[in-house]
Amino acid sequence: MRPNRLLAMKHNLRVLVLPLLAIVLALSALLGGVGAVSADSKTPEATATAATNNAAADPHAAIVSQDSFPSASKCKACHTQIYDEWRSSSHAYAGISPMFHKFEQKITELAPTIGTFCVRCHMGAGTALGEDRADPMWKRSQIAREGVTCVSCHRVSQEYSKANGERFIEPSGIHGQVYGPFDGKGVEEAVNNPAKYKVASTPEGRGTKIHASAFKMEQISKSEFCVSCHQVNVNLGIKLEVVWDQYRSSPAKQQGVTCQDCHMGKVPGKAEGYATGAVAKMGKEVVNSNRKHANHAFYGPGYPIAHPGVFPHNENAEKWSMEDWLKFDYRAKWGSEEFESQISAGKLKVNFPPEWSDALDRASAWEVVQENLEGIEKKKQLRTKVMENGAKVDGPFFNSALKAGESLSFSYKITNTNSGHNLPSGSLGAQPELWLNVALIAPDGKRVWESGNVDSNGDFADQHSLDVIAGKLPFDDQLWSLQTKFLTTNVKGTEREMYLPVNFDLDQLPFLRPAGQPVTVLNHPPFVRMEQRSIPPLGTREAKFKVPSKYLTMPGKYKLAVRMRSRAEPIYFMRFVGATTDMERSMNEWMLNIHASTAEFQVKK
Repeated sequence: MRPNRLLAMKHNLRVLVLPLLAIVLALSALLGGVGAVSADSKTPEATATAATNNAAADPHAAIVSQDSFPSASKCKACHTQIYDEWRSSSHAYAGISPMFHKFEQKITELAPTIGTFCVRCHMGAGTALGEDRADPMWKRSQIAREGVTCVSCHRVSQEYSKANGERFIEPSGIHGQVYGPFDGKGVEEAVNNPAKYKVASTPEGRGTKIHASAFKMEQISKSEFCVSCHQVNVNLGIKLEVVWDQYRSSPAKQQGVTCQDCHMGKVPGKAEGYATGAVAKMGKEVVNSNRKHANHAFYGPGYPIAHPGVFPHNENAEKWSMEDWLKFDYRAKWGSEEFESQISAGKLKVNFPPEWSDALDRASAWEVVQENLEGIEKKKQLRTKVMENGAKVDGPFFNSALKAGESLSFSYKITNTNSGHNLPSGSLGAQPELWLNVALIAPDGKRVWESGNVDSNGDFADQHSLDVIAGKLPFDDQLWSLQTKFLTTNVKGTEREMYLPVNFDLDQLPFLRPAGQPVTVLNHPPFVRMEQRSIPPLGTREAKFKVPSKYLTMPGKYKLAVRMRSRAEPIYFMRFVGATTDMERSMNEWMLNIHASTAEFQVKK
C-alpha cells in the first residue's frame, strides 16, 4: 500500500465515530491514541462505571476513564507558576464559558448535524471521553470543564495544521509521557532521583505523582500548533476563525515572530522575549532553574462572565458542585464578615437554599470567590495591556474652521500596532466589538454631541439596538466600528447584516449545508458573505466625524473626548442565544476602555 494512502487511512480511522470504546482502544496501538471525537454519548460517570464493570471482560476498558486525562490540579504539584497563570486564562475558560454553551446550543438547534464540531476544541478531553455535547456542565467530568487544559497541548504527539479541532490527545494517567518545547532531561533527572525530589513516576512509588518521561515536540513552539483551533471553517465555508490566514501573510510571519512570542512572552501582545524560571519545583528542589518561561495566561482580549465560584479553576471550589455554586449569591457577598454580621444581628433576612444554610460553608465559599476574583483581576490587567499594546489612536485632526455657528469636521487616525494579525482578530461575525466613542463638551460643561454611545442595554446605537428599533434612541449614523458583519441576501431584495451566517428570510428552519460548488468560485457561499472591517497588521484607518453647526452656537473652549471601547459580545446577540440577565450584566461590566484622551480647542465668534 502506498504511504500516502496509509497515512490517509490512519487519519480517517481517527476521526471515525466509533460506537464502542473497546474498538477505540483495540485500535489505539495502531493509531497512537484515542481520537478527540467519539460517538459514545454516555456521561463521564457512566463511562467510568462501565469501564470498571467491564475490566474483567476487556482489559482495555478500565483505561478509558477520567483518569486517562489528568486534571490540571495534578500538574499544579510541580508546575505551580504555570498552573496559576493558566487557571484564569481563556484556555481554562473555554469549557466553562456560559456564552459558549448558549451559542453552541443555538447553533445546534439551527443545524442539528453540527455534532461535536465546537466542543472538540473547547472541551477536547471531554469529547475524547465520549461525553454527550448536550450534557449540562454539572454532569460533565472535571477534565472537560477545564477546557483547553494541560493535556490538551502536552499530550499531543503529532503535528497538525488546518484540522478544525480534529487533533488527538493521548490517553494515559498522570505517569504517561508528555510533550513540550524542550528535551526530557529535567524529567529524567527527577525520575532517576525519586528520593531527592520526593516524586513517584509509577503507581507503586511514593511521593508526588509525576509523568515518567517527556519528549520534545517541535511544533508546540510554532504558530502552526495553534492553527487547528484558531483557524476554523464552519460548514458553509465561512471562516469563523481567521487568525492563521491573517498571520501567514503578516510582517510578523516574515520576521519569524510566532503566536507564542506575543501571547506567551513577558510583554502582553509584544514579541520582546520571554521570562526565565524553573520548569518545575518539587518541594525545595527545582529543575532547570533558568530556562525560558512561556506564560500560560495566553494574553488575549477575551474575558470570563462565569460565576467566580466556578471560574477561575480552583481545587478548593470542588468541595461544592457546580449546581451548588450557581445558587451562591456572590454579588450579595454571602459569607463575607459584613454580610454575616448583618445576618447574625437580624438586620438581614435571607431564605438560603439548603446547600448554603450553614454560615461556615458560606464563609469558606466566600474565601474561594475572593481568591478567584483576584485571579480575574489579574486577567483584566493583562487584557488591558494586550489591547493597549495592539492599537494606537492619534488626533484629533481638525478639517474645518473653528467658528461658532459652523459645523465641525475632525478625524482620528487608528493604527494597528500589531504585526501579526488584524485589529481586531479572532472570531468574526457577532464578535468581537471594537469601536470609538467620541463626545463634544461645550464651554458650559454640557455634552452636546456624541457618537459611539451605548443604549440602555449596552449596545451601540446601530440597526441592531433594541432602543433604536423602538424609537427610544436615534440611529448613530457616524458610528465608527471595526466589528465584522455577516451579510445575507434578503429575499425582499437587498443584503442585510446578520449576527449569524444564516439567512432566515430564505429558510425559517435552515438546514445548513455546503454549497454545490466550491466557495472559492464566488469567494463566499451563495447568499452569505462577510464584510471585514478590521485593520490589517501595522495598517491605519481614518475615523471621520462631523458635528452639525447647531451644536456649536457659543464661542469659547470646547473639549473633544475619545476612547476606544471593546466588548466580546453584543447584548442583542446574547439575547438571541438565550443568555441570562446576569450574563448580560457581566458582559457589560467587562467592557474595556483604552486610549482615552481629551483635547481642548478654542471656538471663535
